[in-house]
Amino acid sequence: MSLEELIIQYGYLALFIGTFLEGETILIIAGYLAQEGILDLPLVILAALFGSFGGDQTFFFIGHFKGMRFLDKRPGLQRNAAKAFALLHRHQIAVILGFRFLYGIRNVTPFVIGSSGYSPVRFFLLNFLGALVWAISFACFGYQLGSLAETMLDDVENYEKAIFGIIAGIALVFFLWRGYRKNRPDKSRRPG
Repeated sequence: MSLEELIIQYGYLALFIGTFLEGETILIIAGYLAQEGILDLPLVILAALFGSFGGDQTFFFIGHFKGMRFLDKRPGLQRNAAKAFALLHRHQIAVILGFRFLYGIRNVTPFVIGSSGYSPVRFFLLNFLGALVWAISFACFGYQLGSLAETMLDDVENYEKAIFGIIAGIALVFFLWRGYRKNRPDKSRRPG
């Protein structure tokens, strides 16, 4: 079952769960489906907001309570965690507001923030704002992508005869040129 079929079948619940775990792709598809009239854009944004916010709050509290002991048992996460720690120490507020846009370290960042001793109340507020911006951005991107695709398909239908004529003309010129080169007399065989 594709993500699109999953969203069509389970709607906002599938979107909520998908954004709880990761979410960019499923949110863009949901935005596209909102443009198609299958989903409602404000509800897409709300489901994504609460899914992303809830997932990142969960990972923050896992980091807050389990901390470095959890990371020590998972060497695969340590490299990305080190990058997230370095960014967090330099740009705390910017990282918390924007970590959803940092591919490669996005999933481990809330955990790292929690394990760093960051204030849970402050993270809650900044995480909510970041989730809101992210949900609106990606849902609207998917919505606009659907609108662009629809416009392009309408344009293709309007211009398909012209496009076909251009392609046929290029093919004809190519085959004529190829035939000419094949049948022209070879100048290297001239008696001299």
